[in-house]
Amino acid sequence: MTLTLSHGPLSGKPPKTVNYEIHGPQHRLLMHDFPRRVRAVFAGETLLDTRRGVLLHETGLLPRLYVPDEDLRADLLEATDHTTYCPFKGTASYWSARAGDRTAENAVWAYPEPLEPASWLRGYKSVYWEAMDQWLDEDEEVLGHLRDPYHRVDVLRTSRQVRVLTADGEVLAETGSPLLLSETGLPNRYYLPRADVRLEALKPSATTSVCPYKGTTEYWSLDGTADVAWSYPTPLAEAVKIAGYVCFAHEALTIEIDGQAE
Repeated sequence: MTLTLSHGPLSGKPPKTVNYEIHGPQHRLLMHDFPRRVRAVFAGETLLDTRRGVLLHETGLLPRLYVPDEDLRADLLEATDHTTYCPFKGTASYWSARAGDRTAENAVWAYPEPLEPASWLRGYKSVYWEAMDQWLDEDEEVLGHLRDPYHRVDVLRTSRQVRVLTADGEVLAETGSPLLLSETGLPNRYYLPRADVRLEALKPSATTSVCPYKGTTEYWSLDGTADVAWSYPTPLAEAVKIAGYVCFAHEALTIEIDGQAE
């Protein structure tokens, strides 16, 4: 995220507080080695197994893993007539993945004849993350998408005073011992101890989401419709400190930090 989103150097709006200029297209591509073993499993078959993957960073998009053609199971792929065109990379061809009685339509793509500025994509394929049943980075399962090596999560203890109020001025939470979660390309978030949150004023939500850096969330709503708070019951190692803590963010709330509304 730090490279291609927000104000990263490869984003659509790179920062102005630098002593250099990037002379080139507004839409930028950067490919580099990802020197770890990555596998993708579909219908009980390992479709992709590579130690020679590369990450393609592209303006406004999350990084994509591309792997050499020979690191995919050709016997599980079936070429389709589907194509798409990218003005920066060229015309993409697609393959469906077939294993047993299951099919993932157009799950794999490549640029057989990429445009000259992206000629280094020749000989590589990529796989839609969500089309596979499981992804492994070395021997650890990865949720959501492959972790970006330029993305960082820090969780820090802080003594800032945090108060969360509804539009009617009702206090939902108040603490002097939150955790500050600082994540690349995103605003700081304050996670509050459950003991300092009025959970009885919230309603458990059926919503869940997955973050490859923090884990799987549970949510609460304020009125049974809009989700306003979330927690990571069993976060990943990078964010283990926030286990069970509660975070708030919604336009219907006012969040005060040291007496100042954010």
